[in-house]
Amino acid sequence: MPHNITIQKTEKSRISEVDFNNIGFGKVFSDHMFLTDWDGQEWTNPRIVPYANLSLSPATSAIHYGQAIFEGMKAFRNGDAVFLFRLRDNWRRLNISADRMVMPEVPESLFTEGLKTLLSIDKMWVPGSEGSALYIRPFMFATDDFIGVKPSEKYCFCIFTCPVGPYYSKPLRIKVEEKYSRAAQGGVGFTKCAGNYGAAMYPTKLAQSEGFDQVLWTDPSTHTLVEETGTTNFFAVTGDGVITPNLHETMLAGITRDSVIQLLKKENIQVEERPLTVSELKSLHTEGNLKELFISGTAATLINIEGFSHQGNYFDVMKSGNTILSDMVRSQLDGIRHGNIADSFGWIENI
Repeated sequence: MPHNITIQKTEKSRISEVDFNNIGFGKVFSDHMFLTDWDGQEWTNPRIVPYANLSLSPATSAIHYGQAIFEGMKAFRNGDAVFLFRLRDNWRRLNISADRMVMPEVPESLFTEGLKTLLSIDKMWVPGSEGSALYIRPFMFATDDFIGVKPSEKYCFCIFTCPVGPYYSKPLRIKVEEKYSRAAQGGVGFTKCAGNYGAAMYPTKLAQSEGFDQVLWTDPSTHTLVEETGTTNFFAVTGDGVITPNLHETMLAGITRDSVIQLLKKENIQVEERPLTVSELKSLHTEGNLKELFISGTAATLINIEGFSHQGNYFDVMKSGNTILSDMVRSQLDGIRHGNIADSFGWIENI
């Protein structure tokens, strides 16, 4: 059933003020956004409105008790065509987060119709330069103006977009984290809830003060098993294939991660999804069997790891390795997302 989405267009577009050759990441926002409200029973008042500040009560539940979740997606340009990448997988993951955070699910039809309507209006905001895309941020937060620890009865679901360039401009130096944890068993590590990211900022800041770009998260119990890097999934290329930590409740199931795995398997490259210890990673490097490290995520896409530090020792992977496999995967992934390579996976949708 189509949703009756009302549309209020901005009186004056800001697009002429934007230098699309120098947009950075997450600082420039498109003209419009999509909003809809949960009234305790159903989603109501779906609408497209000009991008603007939200008016909230100081007692808004999300601010005090953390019921806030989000997704990250991208749209890509090829001439006049605009493609969305793995739209429905992001919708499914949003609802996994919603269920864990005791929030209402967003119906597929509302999610897709709201997003596609928004993009059809702001289509010219999708940049076309190399390495650029339109970043899409769907998010939901609790809106009860009530001070008390309980699930909110009302929620707002919003989608806004911003044209972006590359998230990282060079290979990363990372530090293996041995004290702090991103998530714990029984917690919300497998969701994209706001608190996960807030909790990660302090250890990341400490690592950056030592000259590193990001942390390599390890398991919360022993700090011996590799999990994620920053906000991305982790891959190690060896002489025999590719190893990536297997998913569990303290890790986010990255959609780009899944895309990388499917592309590797299509090329008949062995992929092992299994526990990977820091000791094994160090041994692979010492023995000359660690060919490259890379990470994947919606914002970062796919970026190489220069090396990693553990217990005061730095292991320079790129000095003795190469980027052959990651370059191939990145090229194929970009080709599919921009419509230059046939999509045999059913990942892209035309706007």
